[in-house]
Amino acid sequence: MNKMSAYRLKNSIVDIIYKLFRAILLFGLCFLILQPLLDKLSVSFMEQQDLFDPTVISIPRIFSVSNYKVSLQLLNYWTTLFQTIIFLVISAVLQVSSCTLAAYGFARYKFPGRNVLFMCVFLLIVVPPQTIMSSLYLNFQFFDIFGIIKLISGKNINLLGTIPGYLMLSATAMGLKSGLYIFLLRQYFRGVPKELEEAAYVDGCGKLYTFARIMLPDAIPMLTCCFLFSFVWQWTDTLFTTLFLRNYPMMPIALDKLTDAIYRYWGAINAVNTGGLVQNPPIAYIQAIVATGMLLCLAPLIILYLIAQKTFVESLTQTGIKM
Repeated sequence: MNKMSAYRLKNSIVDIIYKLFRAILLFGLCFLILQPLLDKLSVSFMEQQDLFDPTVISIPRIFSVSNYKVSLQLLNYWTTLFQTIIFLVISAVLQVSSCTLAAYGFARYKFPGRNVLFMCVFLLIVVPPQTIMSSLYLNFQFFDIFGIIKLISGKNINLLGTIPGYLMLSATAMGLKSGLYIFLLRQYFRGVPKELEEAAYVDGCGKLYTFARIMLPDAIPMLTCCFLFSFVWQWTDTLFTTLFLRNYPMMPIALDKLTDAIYRYWGAINAVNTGGLVQNPPIAYIQAIVATGMLLCLAPLIILYLIAQKTFVESLTQTGIKM
């Protein structure tokens, strides 16, 4: 009995140490992730006096929302938010639709050159989009389809800075991270039993009807996951947004121009007091407004995740990576 009690005591001590170590490790990881966000949240509620007070570290002495008012004004937030959501929802739907068709073809059909084409999908994952930016710029500046457009109109079409050029990438499964979505969806469709399709064929369903009524409803969690990834990555993307949507109010572009807007704003409100002389805003003030702008940019993504959390987690648990 003494040996049994000692054994149980030893196991209890080891279990407690393991749980304590795991808790400390998880706390440290969570702190590393949340600490920058908490710092920005703290700074966003500080008045200018607190920004220059060395005794104020994390908790504002003077609680204020003036930084949010300035950021909302400089970002033209509500117009920019509405435009960005509209563009990105359309783009994400087109991207997921095209990637789903490509993935289903790779998963269910055998055709010449399938392996070579799937290697190209891997290249979309591995090769950074900045590598092909010059080629994209030239192709869309002098856009043509096998010389047909130039033959008819006498000149090429410039799609840079246009919505059709941006949506064309998504609709042809060439948008940001499209290779990853094709890979994930292909692996998902490969994990679906073929007996479901065969039963549908026996009942008289065609291939398109089977895909729409049998495969797609079962893949809704995975499609939701890819949609969320597409929306979030394009929300913070500056490469394709600058290339195609630089003339439209988009959140990444507005954040990129926020510092210049702060300089203009500071000069405008201080021009009277300084007799027309231009003075640069303090660095701490610039950082506070930029941090507030970043939080405003992140807020819709956090709300979106909270709404779609259940479906998102379900898609991750159901995804099987089978080669």
